[in-house]
Amino acid sequence: MRWIGKIVGGLVGALVGPVGAVIGAVIGHSYDAAEDERSAAVDPRAVGALLFDTAFAVMGYLAKADGRVTESEIDAARGIMRQLHLEQADVRRAIAAFSRGKQSNYPIEAELARLTQLCGPRHDLLRLFLEIQVRAALAGNDLQGPVRGLLAGVADRLGFGGREVAQLESLLRLQQGRGWSAPPPAPGARLASAYEVLGLAATASDEEVKKAYRRQMSENHPDKLVSRGLPESMQDLAKEKTQRIREAYEVICADRSPR
Repeated sequence: MRWIGKIVGGLVGALVGPVGAVIGAVIGHSYDAAEDERSAAVDPRAVGALLFDTAFAVMGYLAKADGRVTESEIDAARGIMRQLHLEQADVRRAIAAFSRGKQSNYPIEAELARLTQLCGPRHDLLRLFLEIQVRAALAGNDLQGPVRGLLAGVADRLGFGGREVAQLESLLRLQQGRGWSAPPPAPGARLASAYEVLGLAATASDEEVKKAYRRQMSENHPDKLVSRGLPESMQDLAKEKTQRIREAYEVICADRSPR
């Protein structure tokens, strides 16, 4: 359900009085309904194909940020491919996309605009796309040099702010090379990370924690993401994310339970 058309239409109509506001809102509603219908008509397979190709192309673009692609950055890309359990045909396709992204004339802005347009309101897919880029950049060069600024630009074009990148970086650094059960790198880091996963402050009420957990689990359910266009090869990443959400909720509940 979209609201932008109704809000803008209502505000514009309000300039000519109450009746104008009603008319404007009705016109805006028609616009929103048309946009919803357009989004629903998008073939999830087309979304998935574009998401896959653009993910590896942008990975190549970021790897070339400092003018050269190192072995560790290539290994990072191949690590993502292994994590996705790609078939040989898809590995070749991913390598071709990565190589395309390394080219100096790779149209990054046009490609990201095309991706965001096709995904439409599917921000969960775009967020997972961003997470893949942060994973690869961390493994490739630890977000050193110009890649950090370029990654922030990618996030901005996808509709996310710097906080989203910082949150993903923090979570992935904490979990890199260790599971949730491993000792945290600093006192309280595991609990702080759990709140970050649910997008909450530590002062959130129990009810807010529960609602955030249910919302996150619903939005990130692998089957739902696949139905919206997530390539099945990326389903394991979605499963990992729901596991992270579940464990974060358990960490918070354990901390709040009476001792």
